[in-house]
Amino acid sequence: MAENNQKRPFDVLNSALNKNVLIKLKGETEVRGELASFDVHMNLVIENGEELRNGELKRKLGVVLLRGDTVVFVSPA
Repeated sequence: MAENNQKRPFDVLNSALNKNVLIKLKGETEVRGELASFDVHMNLVIENGEELRNGELKRKLGVVLLRGDTVVFVSPA
């Protein structure tokens, strides 16, 4: 049997824990910060969060909970 090296979505999120990520939300907003935790609904807790608009820092958020149904993508920052 061939070894399966494919990663599942939760494997990717687990490997991003405690690391900086960039999250694109529905609309024009992006959030950058450290992924502190997540759940099965892809709700994300971000520490040291910053809100970005068009790649520019808009404001610092600190700790923020992002609802999973607003998340478009999560990327290493």
